[in-house]
Amino acid sequence: MACQEWPEPVIRVQTLSESGITSIPKRFIKPQFQRPTKTIASPNKTSPNVDNIYIPVIDMQHLYGGDKKLREETLQHISDACKGWGFFQVVNHGVSHELMNCAREVWREFFHQTLEVKEVYANSPSTYEGYGSRLGVKKGAILDWSDYFFLHYMPSSLKDQAKWPTLPTSLRNVIDEYGAEVVKLGGRILEIMSINLGLREDFLLNAFGGESDLGACLRTNFYPKCPQPDLTLGLSPHSDPGGMTILLPDDYVSGLQVRRGEDWVTVKHVPSAFIINIGDQIQVLSNAIYKSVEHRVIVNSNKDRVSLAFFYNPRSDLLIQPAKELVTKDRPALYPPRTYDEYRHYIRTKGPAGKAQLVESSTSQT
Repeated sequence: MACQEWPEPVIRVQTLSESGITSIPKRFIKPQFQRPTKTIASPNKTSPNVDNIYIPVIDMQHLYGGDKKLREETLQHISDACKGWGFFQVVNHGVSHELMNCAREVWREFFHQTLEVKEVYANSPSTYEGYGSRLGVKKGAILDWSDYFFLHYMPSSLKDQAKWPTLPTSLRNVIDEYGAEVVKLGGRILEIMSINLGLREDFLLNAFGGESDLGACLRTNFYPKCPQPDLTLGLSPHSDPGGMTILLPDDYVSGLQVRRGEDWVTVKHVPSAFIINIGDQIQVLSNAIYKSVEHRVIVNSNKDRVSLAFFYNPRSDLLIQPAKELVTKDRPALYPPRTYDEYRHYIRTKGPAGKAQLVESSTSQT
């Protein structure tokens, strides 16, 4: 049963930031080995962050032009990125740059409304929909330095614009239009991934429930200025439990870091690009040919940061398991059938925890 209430009073991080504090509360201080200046591997190893690295950049216009060679090269680049990084950026993706900027700005305006306006949409762990400041319901958990707004976009039965902010007044229309365009982009990328895996081009879309039943939701993250950014994180290390994430990052303040071996790579964003990353469900469906990758967010002492993470997910009650075409004698199925809801419940209950939800799944059948 879903938990109905948070285990302790909710702390709004933006309010803390704007209060003028010079040191952060103990509840936000990460253990030494989890802090941004340290590697993720173990408490006994230290390794510097690798800054300002361009993850693979894919020009999508080559997929739909008349040049067959460029198309094949682009498909190969996407395949390599899915296998080697779990992340890539796309340009010439078909979504208006003006719409992308508007989507970011309406949310920035929302987070600068008064607390009273925002609290109208305060969420609970039963659905997470609305204005929130934590993941997981463990009492006494060390918290992340961020607030967010979570909303459902698809299926239509879950989409309820009455739960979306009314201020700024343009937000509902802008996000409705933005969501429609990002859903189309997600469908195109799923087709490409299916083709690269040697499957029917509609395989992943159908595995997600088809156009009418797939899940899509938006989490807008607000990372306030932090007086001690070396002691905390905006979002703890995790892989995304869903299918695929289409991220619109802040154009002015970097913060996303991707795990790369023993290092955390700070992603350098190409203006007007989306960042795409593989989620756990595609790792399962591809039988780990494609892998979801841990990532986290660092915070800044001088600037706030806004990002929009659009999650493209299977229908929550569908069983997800490796595609039979990708299961062989030499490569047996690595994961048992489980619903997306089971993966989602794990992170909603325990909070971001690396790839624990997938490790638990792969070992539960042995």
